[in-house]
Amino acid sequence: MKQKSIIIIGIFVLLAAAALLWLGQPQAQAVEYREFAESLEEGKISSVSIKKDSLVFSLSGDGLLYRTANPGSSDLKERLLLSGVKVEDSSEEDMLGYVMDMAFNVIFFGLIAFGIMKLVQAYSKTYRVVRKTGVSFDDIAGMDDIKTEMMRVVDVLKNPSRYSGKGIRQIKGIILEGLPGNGKTMFAKALAQESHVNFIATKGADFQSALMSMGAMKLRMLFAKARRRKPCIVFIDEFDSIGERRNYAGTGIDKENNRIITTMLNEMDGFASGSGILVVAATNSYASLDPALIRPGRFDLKFNIGNPDQNTRLKLVELYTKTRKLDDSLDKVMLAQAFDGLSCSAIEAILNEASVLASMAGRPAISYDDIVMSAAKTASKIRLRR
Repeated sequence: MKQKSIIIIGIFVLLAAAALLWLGQPQAQAVEYREFAESLEEGKISSVSIKKDSLVFSLSGDGLLYRTANPGSSDLKERLLLSGVKVEDSSEEDMLGYVMDMAFNVIFFGLIAFGIMKLVQAYSKTYRVVRKTGVSFDDIAGMDDIKTEMMRVVDVLKNPSRYSGKGIRQIKGIILEGLPGNGKTMFAKALAQESHVNFIATKGADFQSALMSMGAMKLRMLFAKARRRKPCIVFIDEFDSIGERRNYAGTGIDKENNRIITTMLNEMDGFASGSGILVVAATNSYASLDPALIRPGRFDLKFNIGNPDQNTRLKLVELYTKTRKLDDSLDKVMLAQAFDGLSCSAIEAILNEASVLASMAGRPAISYDDIVMSAAKTASKIRLRR
């Protein structure tokens, strides 16, 4: 952290020094060479500084500086001296200045590039590798069909050599599609927990950057860390923010997004059979993803994590009321039916808020009115009858 601060301070010092040097130099007004020649004929020029590509001169009694092109005449300096003009010839010294400027630019931009690299390396440390996510399939209510399919993936990930001997390759990627709040992140965590492998969680927004190629660099560093910590599951939430269909309009943002997708394709194509890396991507908009990215061979499986069905809703009600008592007028099956069309998180929010209302009113059990009021407060539509 200390080294990063020193680099940032050094870059700002160089920027400030360059700005002061530039501001400290008097700025010359550009004029045509014809005006310079006419002023010389009329004897108005008091001094001239001859540079390699330009002439900087001042007029008698003016106090301003003017700049024009240097025609490269061999007798120019002699004509000026014969006219009584004070001459400063730095045309031969310009080469040294040019070399010094080049050296300064190389050092300056080299420090910037070095600083950016160090910042990216420091950023890569934020990719936290977790061994135990603390979430298992038992913590996810219902959705048994998806769990069964995922357990097959778990077995291949845990025993790659056994399956490779049968000609079965490891799955490279899984897409989890569905509305927000239905447990896509929980499924990814549970998959890692059941597989007993490392887990790295990221978001698509982590790879977006105003600096060119920075997002692609971050992505490469993510997969480099995953390879070092394999077997590993890489989870990318909000995947559509980086995997969106490529646009070749030519804008800077489009080009950067295209670089990120290309990097993602290259990384996934580099997974060998039994590589020990599985990418799990979550998205709310599968249709917007780039076709080359989601084709079989990269993302082999797609699961739709939609709003819970009646059986799942009933299990959710039982889960979230395990430590909360319901009034006798409320039936769990009836509540599950009333929550039709809601996401898992919306159901949890309603029951939690209802529990808060009951507690604040000093009631030991959640009542019908608590459910109705909490649904209104959480902007959830329910069909609950007395």
